Amino acid sequence: MTTVYEKSKMLTDMPLSYCPGCTHGIIHKLVAESIEELGVEGRTVGVAPVGCSVMAYNFFSCDMVQAPHGRAPAVATGLARALPNNVIFTYQGDGDLAAIGTAETVHAAARGENIVIIFVNNAIYGMTGGQMAPTTLPGQVTQTSPYGRDVKTAGYPVRICEMLATLDGTAYAERVAVNSIPNIRKAKKAIKKAFENQIAHRGFSIVEVLSTCPTNWGLTPVEALKWLEDNMIPYYPLGVYKDVTAKEGK
Repeated sequence: MTTVYEKSKMLTDMPLSYCPGCTHGIIHKLVAESIEELGVEGRTVGVAPVGCSVMAYNFFSCDMVQAPHGRAPAVATGLARALPNNVIFTYQGDGDLAAIGTAETVHAAARGENIVIIFVNNAIYGMTGGQMAPTTLPGQVTQTSPYGRDVKTAGYPVRICEMLATLDGTAYAERVAVNSIPNIRKAKKAIKKAFENQIAHRGFSIVEVLSTCPTNWGLTPVEALKWLEDNMIPYYPLGVYKDVTAKEGK
């Protein structure tokens, strides 16, 4: 019998700890498949953050390091400099990367650290119960913005890819989504390209993935996918924001 599909060897057999309908599982799959297809699983080291993916070390079949809240890029920097021939990636949510970890993220990019950041943006703090995050949309209702995010007092959401694309040290910045099959395919392509950049020592690469949080959004999984399409994508447009290989024709 011909095998048409099998689970990536980069994923363990541990059942995922995420809520039903959460798209973290899809993103894990794309990361694992990309690493395996590039043949670097034996020299890959991941950095798990604080947040919903705090136990990512249980799910990826590679060496993993646990970082303090927001400090995954700093930990990854140390790993990449100590192990320059290894493939180093972080897997972070918006409450981790875009809030307490903003400084670490910006300066890792400014320095052009040769790491990959997988940035999962679901516009909310997931693990701690659905509080407003730096990426929460204007007017979006959360546990700490029960009347909707008021930009007059809470400011505006942070567009990470657009910001990091302005830095000379950033080699690659792309925003993707996993709300549909076509978008999932594009997300896989972007994630794999980010790892290819690191293998080629091109510098800092980030892939921002728009994701859902049905539990804290108060929606069904199907409704959450539609909400992402109707609300998040217009505010966070998909696409490549910087790609140094475009000038090289690669």
